[in-house]
Amino acid sequence: MTIERTILLVVGLVVLGSVLLAVYHDIRWLWLTGLMGAHLVQASFTGLCPVVALLRRSGLPSKAGFA
Repeated sequence: MTIERTILLVVGLVVLGSVLLAVYHDIRWLWLTGLMGAHLVQASFTGLCPVVALLRRSGLPSKAGFA
């Protein structure tokens, strides 16, 4: 598993989790989905993502692009 694929997994799990929590618990959990979207936009412009930094430290390999 590469850093890029792991990021997709983490983002997908957070979004799905927050939507499920919004449906079954409280609608305010959708704020987490919105914050994740805002962070993705910010990270696309700045290249700064704390999760990527943690994954790099854990030793996951990086691969340019998606295949």
